[in-house]
Amino acid sequence: MPIELNGERFYRTAEACRIAGISKNTFFRWVKAGLFADVEYKDRRGWRLFTHNELERLMAEANRVHKNPRTESWRVPSTNLK
Repeated sequence: MPIELNGERFYRTAEACRIAGISKNTFFRWVKAGLFADVEYKDRRGWRLFTHNELERLMAEANRVHKNPRTESWRVPSTNLK
């Protein structure tokens, strides 16, 4: 459940990851590898607080699709099998 602070809605890491459909371990791996910039806000305990925009950015990264370069060598010329 999001929390409201100073009129702004924030999501904690577990909830943001659940909404994005990824594990917390995946999120932390992305941050460590530099694939996802860390969030701007943390609470007094050091827990991450995701803004709505950061949550949307996380969901976009989680749903990003890219072409697998390994499949290029597996292409078989198409033949008409009539």
